[in-house]
Parts: sequence; structure tokens; C-alpha cells
Amino acid sequence: MNLHPQLRKYLRVYPEWRFAPPHVQLKRRMERLGSDYGGYFLDASMVRGDSIVYSLGIGEDISFDLSLIARFGMSIEAFDPTPKVKKWLASQPLPPQFHFHAAGIAGHDGEETFYLPPREDWVSHSVIPARQFGRESVRFPVMRLSTAMQLQKHDRIDILKMDIEGAEYAVIEQIVREKIQVAQLLVEFHHRLCSLGTDKTRKALALLEEHGLRISSVCPRKEIFTFVQVV
Repeated sequence: MNLHPQLRKYLRVYPEWRFAPPHVQLKRRMERLGSDYGGYFLDASMVRGDSIVYSLGIGEDISFDLSLIARFGMSIEAFDPTPKVKKWLASQPLPPQFHFHAAGIAGHDGEETFYLPPREDWVSHSVIPARQFGRESVRFPVMRLSTAMQLQKHDRIDILKMDIEGAEYAVIEQIVREKIQVAQLLVEFHHRLCSLGTDKTRKALALLEEHGLRISSVCPRKEIFTFVQVV
């Protein structure tokens, strides 16, 4: 079989997706907001100035958040427990609609162990022990998504963006278990971490479909997905 080199590389990384990778389930007109690195696709026709937006995992790229604010003017609740992120944000000219919370979102309230990145100039920490991260760890405050919503007095989320280095699986389980109303879910899955694998993502996809969320965009690497709630 004469396969493109990029496809051969993809199949070596995710061999169980060789024959049936995830595909778009819901045809919508999608639009990308944000930078090449930190952007996401969403259905802009569903977005309003009073949309409730939660951005989980900030890193050092908030281009998606800033694009939403500039275009629609809504407020954004941003969560990241990493001190380096808090320091970086303090050096940025942030609009007043960007509300930062120095806590992570996880499957429980309290504290969680985060493994440090392998290089000091990298920012991402992970709750997943994997060879892609260091052996050293730190403890950061975390809370459930429903706890964060209670604190903000929100009963729904219109856009939920997640790039939380493996913690997305526990959050998705909570969304389904607690029947949290999410209109659009934008998530980067981290099955590439050696201790996870695509089976974990398959289970998450099944849960989200059960919850009424359908895939409306998926990147060629099958890592970054957009889901839209079917009413």
C-alpha cells in the first residue's frame, strides 16, 4: 500500500485507528478562531455577546480567548493552576472580560498532583504520569467543573474549551454524570501520552455521544475535536 509519509507516521502512533478513526458526525459551518497553535473551530452562529465561556488550560497562548472577546464581547472564565501561567498573564495586556482563576479543573475538589514538563522553558504540566513529562511533581489546587459553575452562578456553558493535558477524561465523565449543559465543547485529547492511548479517547467519545454532543470538527491528527450539542 502506497501511503503518504505523514499517514504512515500517524498509523504508527495510533495503530488501533487504522481502519475506523473518528469522523465528523454533524455537518455545521465551522470557523476557526485563534492562532495556528492555539486556535479552535466552532460554530460562530451559536455564539452571542452573553455566551458563557470557560477556557480550561491557558498555557502561553490565549489567542482563541482574545478572538472571542474581540468579536463578540463576552466574558471568559479562564482556569489554569500553573504559577508560570499566572506570571505570564500578569505581563499581558488583558481585556477586562478575561477573568483568570489560578486553579485547575479536575474530577474532584481539593488538590491534584501535576507532573512537571521535561524542560524548564515549557509550561504544560500533566496529571498523567507519562514519559513525555518529568518524574518530579507538584501539588496544585483543583475543583470540579460543577463547583466552578456554582461559584460563578452559571447553570450552563455555551463554549467549553479544554486543553488540560490528560485531565479532560475525568472532566468529560463528570459532564455526563452530572448532566452539565454544554452547547459547544472544544477539546484536545491527549491519547498520545504513553500511559493513555486511544482507547481512553474512544470511551470519552462514546460518553459524549450519549450526552448528545456530536463531532462537528476533528483535526487531521485526530486530537483536537469540536462537539456541538444536538437539541
